Amino acid sequence: MVVKRDGSRQPFDVGKVRRGLDSALADRPVPPDAIEQLVADIERSVYAMAPEVVSDEIGRQVLDGLRDLDEVAYLRFASVYKEFQGASDFEREVAAMESKN
Repeated sequence: MVVKRDGSRQPFDVGKVRRGLDSALADRPVPPDAIEQLVADIERSVYAMAPEVVSDEIGRQVLDGLRDLDEVAYLRFASVYKEFQGASDFEREVAAMESKN
């Protein structure tokens, strides 16, 4: 089960992970097998944390995977996941990415 931010619970749906990745990676030059590997890694991790996993943990795993695959896709996903409000949020995230490199 996935524990959502509002406290509700719902079954894990790997399709949601895949759709989020597909949106973030739209028109990006990332090999399909790399995407499939990331989805499989996240799915395996979620089931290893069973019976419950917090949705934020899944989001962090997606962000970590995207950071390694494609920085633009990472920023796209982060902007939704972290609820960016403006350009300063993007600037802060880019600065954080650069400091980790």
